Amino acid sequence: MAELSDTLRDATFYGILDTGYVARENLVEKCKQLIATNCKIIQLRAKKQSEQERRDMAFEILPLFKTPNAPYFIINDSPELASEICSIIPNAGLHIGQDDMNPYEARKIIGKNRILGLSTHSKEQASNADKLSDVLDYFAVGPVFATNTKPGRIPVGLELVQTVAKMSPTLPWFTIGGVNIKTISEVAKAGAERIVAVSDVLIPADTTLAVNQLVAEFKKSKNI
Repeated sequence: MAELSDTLRDATFYGILDTGYVARENLVEKCKQLIATNCKIIQLRAKKQSEQERRDMAFEILPLFKTPNAPYFIINDSPELASEICSIIPNAGLHIGQDDMNPYEARKIIGKNRILGLSTHSKEQASNADKLSDVLDYFAVGPVFATNTKPGRIPVGLELVQTVAKMSPTLPWFTIGGVNIKTISEVAKAGAERIVAVSDVLIPADTTLAVNQLVAEFKKSKNI
């Protein structure tokens, strides 16, 4: 088992700072609002920026993750940057996709006792991810619904969420893609254990409130 997977078992919400929805000048404030929800993990996703721009952004918000009880700071798809951040703070890590490097190579780059997550889009991929519990700390399942965050990506549907839930994975897993206040009830009832929402919580001025309302509705639907 990867060293930190157990620390994510009680996580409900995974925050993503996506630069498609957050302007550079609002990055720090949005990050503070996500941290204020007491979520355990926050990812920086800057798909359209250069590697240098991503590094500048990461170091701009890095001080927020040096405070006591700060969440994990995850870098999306940039192994070298993730490695640098992981060398500075222990509560850091990397998220990779199916088309990125092999998880074992990613683990070598970021080192032990750092978070490593993987995106999955099918039953086979989810099953394979769970078999990598010696190297991965979590995996994500989605996109459940069509979403502008992942344009062109065919949604996997609630059926995959139901299938993965029935697998009773060893690893913590998160449901992502079109998760919002309108869909959260059916996502919960399909068997999702943990959720990721992007545009639904980043677009509102008060992201903390948006996350708290979403999580409350999720827990209500699951009778937690």
